[in-house]
Amino acid sequence: FYPAVVEAGLSEIPMIVLTADRPEELRGVGAPQTIDQVELYGRHVRWFHDPGVPDAHGAATWRQLAATSFAHANDGPVQLNLPFREPLVGQAQTLPEPLTSLVEAPGATSTDRVPDGLDCERGVILVGGRHGVEIEQILELHDRTSWPIIADPTSGLRHLTTVTAVDALLRDEVFATEHRPDVIVRIGRPSASKVLAQWTAQPELTLVQVGGPGTIDPAHNVTARCAMGDLLRTIPGRERDAAWGDSWRRADQRAEAAIVAWLASAPLTEPGVARTLAENLPAGADLTVSSSMPVRDLEWYGGRGARAPCNRGANGIDGVVSTALGRALNRIGGSAPGFVLIGDLAFVHDSNALVALRRRDVDLRIVVVDNDGGGIFSFLPQSELLGHDRFEQLFGTPLGADVLALAAAHDIPTATATSTVELAAQIARPGPWVCRVSSDRAANVDVHRQLNDAATR
Repeated sequence: FYPAVVEAGLSEIPMIVLTADRPEELRGVGAPQTIDQVELYGRHVRWFHDPGVPDAHGAATWRQLAATSFAHANDGPVQLNLPFREPLVGQAQTLPEPLTSLVEAPGATSTDRVPDGLDCERGVILVGGRHGVEIEQILELHDRTSWPIIADPTSGLRHLTTVTAVDALLRDEVFATEHRPDVIVRIGRPSASKVLAQWTAQPELTLVQVGGPGTIDPAHNVTARCAMGDLLRTIPGRERDAAWGDSWRRADQRAEAAIVAWLASAPLTEPGVARTLAENLPAGADLTVSSSMPVRDLEWYGGRGARAPCNRGANGIDGVVSTALGRALNRIGGSAPGFVLIGDLAFVHDSNALVALRRRDVDLRIVVVDNDGGGIFSFLPQSELLGHDRFEQLFGTPLGADVLALAAAHDIPTATATSTVELAAQIARPGPWVCRVSSDRAANVDVHRQLNDAATR
């Protein structure tokens, strides 16, 4: 459970992990199948408790233990370490009526005074994942300020955004300089774009952080942290000059048109896979996207339809298929399918999620971008500073794995897509299935360069 616990801790996701353990007398004496499970997850959990081996005399405390665990798990994971003695069987008893009210999650509170100077023309609203803010409040802030909204796919609010091609726009130095804001309101997590993060880290601007999870200040330049309600009370609604927002909107429309035209004229690429998925998802379908390049391609080139949860707490590639499977199992009874956009490295890392997938009543459709390794490292300086063999050994990490054979070993139908038309047709087919799209890591770097150059022009 370790990767899930780490992610839940960083994302403030309620979780109670029950770890079965050996009794006290079998700990530390070399008993088989015994490890030290006391505070196994360290500071990643909000609370740890080991109540000891259960017996009838302590039964009156069990319900309170459950309620206490539930309370501690409001904003993150809890570990209950539960030791048992043999025989490991028992007779279930009648449970009492469920509690109708356990605890309520704590509400958002201001940690800083809302700074002055927010009533200005040049501002930007960034919306990221795990923001916990009502859509109506975000729209109210936009209505009061006329500031552009830049929402990434993990926010679930991409349809509200004013700007979708922000990464490409800010790569142009002239645009980035001319559109430097006085105020940025960042709601939830930062996006995956390093370019946007560097632009946001300018020390002279006012950066207000709304919502979490936890402390969000990677550049150590947050001016204030506050609740959305407090922020709205400080910004009056008034007539504003539309030139600032219109300038962003016009630039984004032109950059988006260039990106769409380039993708339409090219063979199927990694950015094209993200765009095709975003544009062809069935109504109500749920898309889970992997970290590294898939989430970036969806953010940079997915357009307004790009919306997908992603494990961005630790930004790891562990458990991506499991996350999507869990979301799909949560929707059993509904007709909407679940989709996964993932690279081959993350897919193989979580191949255990494929076990008995055909026996589950889920329609899970997995698109694997297969570039034989970790594609994101080809964009980093080490790809040029190291020789090819050394880079491949340490960063490219090619697996040489046949992802379709891996899926077939679990009796999961497979397919290959080599064009946008083929991928769109595959997306419409009922699952479960695994579809492979082949890619080359070096060529993918050039694809991104050409796309960004087209947007800049």
